[in-house]
This record gives sequence, structure tokens and C-alpha cells, in this order.
Amino acid sequence: MNLQVPQAPRKRERNFGPLYSSPMALWFTLFFLAPLGIIIIYSFLKKGLYGGIENEFSIDAYTYLGDPIFLGITLRTVLTSMAATVITIFIALPCGYFMAKSRNQTLLLLLIIIPFWTNFLIRVFAWMNILGNNGFLNELLIRAGLIEDYIHFLYNQKVVVLVLVYMYLPYAILPLFSTIDKFDFSLLEAARDLGATKLTSMIKVLLPNIRSGIFTAVLFTFIPIFGAYAVPLLVGGKDSYMLGNIIADQLSKSRNWPRASAISMVLTLVTTAGVLLMMNIQRRDASRTAEARGVEGADARPAAPDQGGR
Repeated sequence: MNLQVPQAPRKRERNFGPLYSSPMALWFTLFFLAPLGIIIIYSFLKKGLYGGIENEFSIDAYTYLGDPIFLGITLRTVLTSMAATVITIFIALPCGYFMAKSRNQTLLLLLIIIPFWTNFLIRVFAWMNILGNNGFLNELLIRAGLIEDYIHFLYNQKVVVLVLVYMYLPYAILPLFSTIDKFDFSLLEAARDLGATKLTSMIKVLLPNIRSGIFTAVLFTFIPIFGAYAVPLLVGGKDSYMLGNIIADQLSKSRNWPRASAISMVLTLVTTAGVLLMMNIQRRDASRTAEARGVEGADARPAAPDQGGR
């Protein structure tokens, strides 16, 4: 006869997850959700007589978003941000690849991080001293006899893109380096053995496998460039006005807080849409990779023996 010894009831385990995550949730609420809520509320209020807001519902701020001048500045902001992002990625890709293949990764990483030790405005003023009418570049060209009078390098759209690329290049190099460093470079050698050229192997083998790093680099560069303020203000001209400059002018000069809030909502929605789009693409790529690995694993299993002869 088997006697079963009754087991003592298990103690109920406590779930401390909400308690552990409460500091982050509080931080997220105070410094992100609460300011965002204030901006949303302000955007639907009326501008005060002497600036600020009045507690009266109004959609005048959103009506301004259909103004042709504002739409032109928005289009310019989008094109400038896209151009700067594309150039930044094209420069960052070979830099990240070279760093991943180099034996001096620590030194190269240090050289990439060093610009972060310098104040943002100091770096912008350094470019102004280089490209100014009496700056280093003009003096060098005049002394070399290549030009007789100085060239106006500053205060145009091209120099805005140049300085933006310089400012945000490290944000693109670091995620690309991190992704390329984990890449199996023997795949490139296998592609070369199968007849692919070096460029073809890079495009068809390397780039698809580092897509996640490229997406991250695009987000890290496009989002801050889209809301840039200081660079267009200091090195750009009248044709370089961007959305960040409009927000600053509406806050400091016009004191139109509802309009500044409405434009900020545009920036927030565009950047949020970009993040969600990139996350969706990455999720789809991850699911495709998992399915492909599952199919390969199923094909690699040995076939079951035929039971018909038993």
C-alpha cells in the first residue's frame, strides 16, 4: 500500500515587478508624459494679448500650419534633414567597417568620442572661424594664390548640411560599428569564392546583415537634425530657416506659445512615426530571420525511417 505524504502548500510568490519599475515609470511620467501633455493643452489655447496663453479654446495655432510659408519651411526642413542623414550614413558606413576590422578599436573609439567632450556651440563657432570671410580656409586659398578675394562659404544651405553632418556623424558611426563588429566576415570571403565582386558582396551580404545598425544610425541622426536650431541660426542664411528656428522665434520674439506648441507637436508626431516605422521594419526582419532559421533547421533534420516494413 502506497502512502502519499501530503505536501506543504507553497508560499505564494510576490510579484515585485511593478515596484521595481515604479522609479522608471515615475521618471517617464514626470519628464516626458507631463511636458508632452502641457504642450498638447497649450496648442489648443488662445494666445494672450501680451504673449503667453489665455484659458480659451482655440485652433488658431493649427490653422497656421497650413500657411504656405510654414509649409515651405517644413519642406526645406525635411529635405535638409534627409540630405544630411544620407550623407552622414554614407560616411559612417566605411568608418564603422574600418573600425570593426582594425586592431586599434579602442583608440578609434576614443577619437570618435572626443568631439563629445567639447561644447556643441564651440564646435559650431570653430566651423565659422574656418569658413568665415577672414577664416582659415579663405586665408589658405589666398596665400596659395588660388583666389584673389575671399569666398562666401557661410550663410547658405550647403554649409548647414556640412556642419550638421559633422555634428551628428559620431551618432551614426557608433551603432554601425557595434553592428558590423558582430558580423561574420567569413561570409564575405564565401561570396567572393562564389564569384561575387568585392562591391557586390558588400551590397548583397554585408548591408542586409547590418540593417538593424543602419536603421538605428538613421534614427540617431535624422531625429535631432529635424529639430536642429543652433546650426541653421549660426551658419545658415535666410534660405536655411528650419522648424526649430520657428519654434524659438515664436517663444522668444512673438511669445506665441500655442503656435510654438503646435509646431512642436508636428516635430513630435514626425519623429514618433519614424521610430514606429523603424521598429516595425526591424520586427519584420527579425521574424523573417527566425522563420528562415526554422526552415533551415527543419531541412537539416534526418528523415524518419520508413515504418512500412515492420
